[in-house]
Amino acid sequence: MTMLDPSSDELPPIPGKRYFTIGEVGQLCSVKPHVLRYWEQEFPQLQPVKRRGNRRYYQRHEVELIRTIRKLLYIEGYTISGACNQLKGSEPKRVGASGDEVAAQLVDELQEISALLGP
Repeated sequence: MTMLDPSSDELPPIPGKRYFTIGEVGQLCSVKPHVLRYWEQEFPQLQPVKRRGNRRYYQRHEVELIRTIRKLLYIEGYTISGACNQLKGSEPKRVGASGDEVAAQLVDELQEISALLGP
């Protein structure tokens, strides 16, 4: 399997395995292993299992998280801290939401708060 263009949105399907090595994750997410190790330091949600000799093994949910991080950084143009804030501050369904959807949801929430406060 070859590395894909990091700005490309096309990624191979995730196989039905339980654990993936760092090399496999790199190919599945089109990210080099040194970048994955760096992201582990920057994103507290990303904590692969470490076994013999400090070898990393990623589970499916971590591969999906890495794909989300990759999308935020490489496709949507977030900085590391901006992507970290997106992952911390938003529900999983809102991570990929467009700006218009988020704005509409905020307006709805503010109207509910306003109604609770009264006239």
